Amino acid sequence: MIKDLAELILQSKKILVFTGAGISTESGISDYRSKGGLWKKFQPVTIQEFLSSEEKRKEYWLIKMSLLECLEHAKPNAGHQAIVELEILGKLLGVVTQNIDGLHLMAGTSRDKIMEIHGTMRDIICLSCQVILPWEEVFARVKSGEDTPDCHACGGKLKPNTVSFGQNLDPDVLDQSVRWANECDLVIAIGSTLVVEPAASIPRIAKQNGARLAIINLSETPLDAFADVLISMGIGETFTQVMKLVRDQIPTS
Repeated sequence: MIKDLAELILQSKKILVFTGAGISTESGISDYRSKGGLWKKFQPVTIQEFLSSEEKRKEYWLIKMSLLECLEHAKPNAGHQAIVELEILGKLLGVVTQNIDGLHLMAGTSRDKIMEIHGTMRDIICLSCQVILPWEEVFARVKSGEDTPDCHACGGKLKPNTVSFGQNLDPDVLDQSVRWANECDLVIAIGSTLVVEPAASIPRIAKQNGARLAIINLSETPLDAFADVLISMGIGETFTQVMKLVRDQIPTS
């Protein structure tokens, strides 16, 4: 399967990479849904609750602080770096990610090649004036005692620029993701159970439009039976081996 995936990459010109929590756990970031994940410890706060209840906003920020503490130390891993290498080789059409940690951008993937379908924790947005603040600034304020930080410019409610329960996905991000799914000749789904919709439809759309499908995930997915390549191994170790085989065929100067 390692050789098969390397061969698919060599044959492809427009690769779409779809990533889920599995690639981030290898960088030390908790999977929300897994045993011991944040959703096992906390009940998610909906956008409606966030807007209407001071207590729910406190609860929300308590949850997000757990993730922000992970972001302080998280670094891109071999899986993220392999995707950067696909771009360097001129084969990467784009990355659609369910992750909100910003590690693809930190690894070096171009901003215009990343669709963060659930938003990003690395930007904090004011829900009133729409100003964007760096997460480190607001993180420091919460750590110093502001349990529900407000915008200094207008007094509006601050929130990580992520899609909360009850909140719609950004239609522009979703539309671009679907365009890439229709255009790609290979989609590599990495570290995702492929069950959270509508994001999980992206690999299926690509496959239905004639793209090859590779899945790298430790657990089963609904698309396993349709995969051209199915690998149940760690993402970093898999991509390290795959890209070595690819480099052997495409020597870098």
